[in-house]
Amino acid sequence: MTKYNLNLKFSRSLKESALSRYFSFSALYTAQGIPEGITFFAIPAWLAMNGKSPLEIASFIGVIAIPWSFKILIAPLMDRFTFLDMGRKRPWVIFGQLGLILSFLSIGFVSDPLNNASGLMITGFLISFFGAFQDVATDGMAVDVIPANEQARANGLMWGSKTIGTSLALVIGTALINSIGFKLAIASLSIVVALIMFVPIYFTERPGEKIMPWTKGQAVEESIKTQLRSWSQILKSLYRVVKLPSSIIFCIASFIIGTMYGLIDTLLPIFTIQELGWTNTSFSEVFAITSIIAGVLGMFVGGYLVDYFGKLKMLMYYLTFITILIVVFAFSTNLWSNTTVMYGFILIYSTLYTFLCIAVFASGMHLCWKTVAATQFTLYMAISNMGRAAGATLLGVLKTHFSWEYVFLFIAVLPLIMGIMMPFINFNKHRTKVGSFKILNKTLVTRQVTLD
Repeated sequence: MTKYNLNLKFSRSLKESALSRYFSFSALYTAQGIPEGITFFAIPAWLAMNGKSPLEIASFIGVIAIPWSFKILIAPLMDRFTFLDMGRKRPWVIFGQLGLILSFLSIGFVSDPLNNASGLMITGFLISFFGAFQDVATDGMAVDVIPANEQARANGLMWGSKTIGTSLALVIGTALINSIGFKLAIASLSIVVALIMFVPIYFTERPGEKIMPWTKGQAVEESIKTQLRSWSQILKSLYRVVKLPSSIIFCIASFIIGTMYGLIDTLLPIFTIQELGWTNTSFSEVFAITSIIAGVLGMFVGGYLVDYFGKLKMLMYYLTFITILIVVFAFSTNLWSNTTVMYGFILIYSTLYTFLCIAVFASGMHLCWKTVAATQFTLYMAISNMGRAAGATLLGVLKTHFSWEYVFLFIAVLPLIMGIMMPFINFNKHRTKVGSFKILNKTLVTRQVTLD
């Protein structure tokens, strides 16, 4: 196998340069975060500020969350088909980034967006679809070109870049919407997303590959050998590992905790603006600052805690703390108007959410069979995203029939249920069983999975 120089010297080939890898993947994850900050946070806060009902806002978020569940269909498609002359995943990254630019720009052309829910939903759906598409392609390319000894550092940069992109888009987008209007605000942010398009166009995965279809270059031997050729092996192997008891329990738990994520994400802008009287600007600033703090803590502390104390133990701790936090907050109605208390709640929840995500991702990876690790892990994340969509939609129904106190108490039940389920996952037994599997017919090469 060819040995590559993994130093910080700049190169157009991602395989040859750590500096190029860090820059490229940080930029691509920032590109994911910008539309996400606008669609999932800035627009809901803007709608809440303009008097839209919780049901309307929840319906919007529920619809735009649906495409993230499509990742389970996208991942095997990318593993099965590609234009190898340009690399295994790079053509898909370029396609996804182009779709992200066009769809993000299109939401700025929705006429009378405050009173055009269907228009916002359709364009928001398209943004999420191409965001999920670009996410899967970027992860696939990262695993292909990032060596094992760099994966932790690269994942930290990718996580932080997306968090910063989301947070800055929320703050800047909200300020622009309030000052220059919805259409011009979206157009301005679209320029940044469009500029990032030059990153996957400029860099290649490996030396000798084509920059574009009409330029010189060819597929390299490494890409040809690792390209998947059989649908049946992928599906049979996936079913074989997913039907194991620990995997089934984890699938159910992923949906449950995803529902909690969707409920809280949808609740925060509505609750703070319509119940507590915040402006959409104040919400965006608080949420962005707390998210950045939580993201940085997750990068440098969250992963270490999981590695040091163990996945199951930290999962139980995080789920317990989140349950207690939400229950205490639900019964502290007289303190809701205290901004310090509210800031503290959002910061603590954001930090626990970040740490919990890291523990959940690590647990999901540990359950994966390397043969179909990419598709299996994507399945877990898709199920969690289905829960997010369900939670976002459910909030509108809950708020229509119950007060905020009971909504919070309902949310607190979800991490409690997941915590009860966790001891039934036996990682050692699962790994032993997976270790006994034999690959069907011949060796099947799939990409590994990194933390998203």
